[in-house]
Amino acid sequence: MSPYFRIFSLALVALSAACGGGGGGNSTPPPVNTTPPPPPDAPALAVERAFSNISFNQPVALKQAPGDSGTWYVVEQSGMVRAFANDDATSVSSAFLDITATVNDNFSEAGLLGLAFHPNYPATPYVYVSYTGEPSLTSIVARYELDNTGQALDPASEVVLLQITQPQGNHNGGDLAFGPDGLLYASFGDGGGGGDPGENAQNTGNLLGTIIRVDVDGAMPYEIPTDNPFAGGPLCDQTAPTGSDCPEIFAWGLRNPWRMSFDSVAGDLWLGDVGQGDWEEIDRVVLGGNYGWNDREGAHCFDPPTGCADTFEEPITEYDHGLGQSVTGGYVYRGTAIADLAGWYVFGDFVSGALFAVDADAQPTVTPDEVGDAGFNISAFAEDTDGELYAVDYGAGTLHRLIADPN
Repeated sequence: MSPYFRIFSLALVALSAACGGGGGGNSTPPPVNTTPPPPPDAPALAVERAFSNISFNQPVALKQAPGDSGTWYVVEQSGMVRAFANDDATSVSSAFLDITATVNDNFSEAGLLGLAFHPNYPATPYVYVSYTGEPSLTSIVARYELDNTGQALDPASEVVLLQITQPQGNHNGGDLAFGPDGLLYASFGDGGGGGDPGENAQNTGNLLGTIIRVDVDGAMPYEIPTDNPFAGGPLCDQTAPTGSDCPEIFAWGLRNPWRMSFDSVAGDLWLGDVGQGDWEEIDRVVLGGNYGWNDREGAHCFDPPTGCADTFEEPITEYDHGLGQSVTGGYVYRGTAIADLAGWYVFGDFVSGALFAVDADAQPTVTPDEVGDAGFNISAFAEDTDGELYAVDYGAGTLHRLIADPN
């Protein structure tokens, strides 16, 4: 239940009345009103420029290493990861990883798209990335190792864990995150094109349109968690699927899952799934969940336009294209600077720049609160080690801190 969800009860009132002829008695008391009021609105938010002396080229992710508050890492779509000091006055960044010669970013949604530090980093000196590369256009999840300086990753240390052929240039997904279970989660789009022409997202014989979950601490390239929905079958990580259900899959039925995160307190997996022509959705992803694409877009029938199945997982929230056209998933706020925001999931829209929030304990399907306007193309959100949130401006390459609206 939300920390903001307050229950008010009315006390019973005993009413008595005297009756003629010496008779008497109590009337039936009114029922107790146990209907709770709706939770309060999320607080209004604004953004302020952070690290104003530094900017980047088409940034798509902003990360900190586990337990390290001193450094930030920015993922640039072209194939560069840059590191800089967590100091608002900083004006210098350094190359942490340069794989621009390997990355294929010839399509607008292709490139270096995701990064995750091993949970035991730097004692376990591995960093994982998701990018599109060759041949043609292939989604690749790879591991890199710190070089002998301990300040950068060695491009020659690449170990490819997984490859998926992409039929089109769009809908690559590409996010990575380690869960509280220590397992690696990766997102992949439906293979592109309008309306999922290959019907990939409902086909569990491939990894398109899925969230996968694998154990990178076991045998190479990875091991399958025993409770994955299709555990026990042959790996589906290569460019020629076997046709059997893929054991890597954690959840499926997704169109273009763009930015996912784990609630640092509750451990839930939150995801923004970019819609087709009408609806953008936010999902709280569960093991074995089918999120409906392309039978449904958000909570609405898509193909067929009416009479679609109602057995899919419902989105926690959704909004129509009057408010935005490309959702960017965010984080559940667990910081302290904006007290009234605690326990709210904050996300935004890449096209409109709108900021939204939904109670992290909400059940499907609720209307999100519109809480602000970033005024730029939000390509990603970020969470620092204190739980404070940031937003990334894709066009200008700048970084911004989320604050309570001062107005």
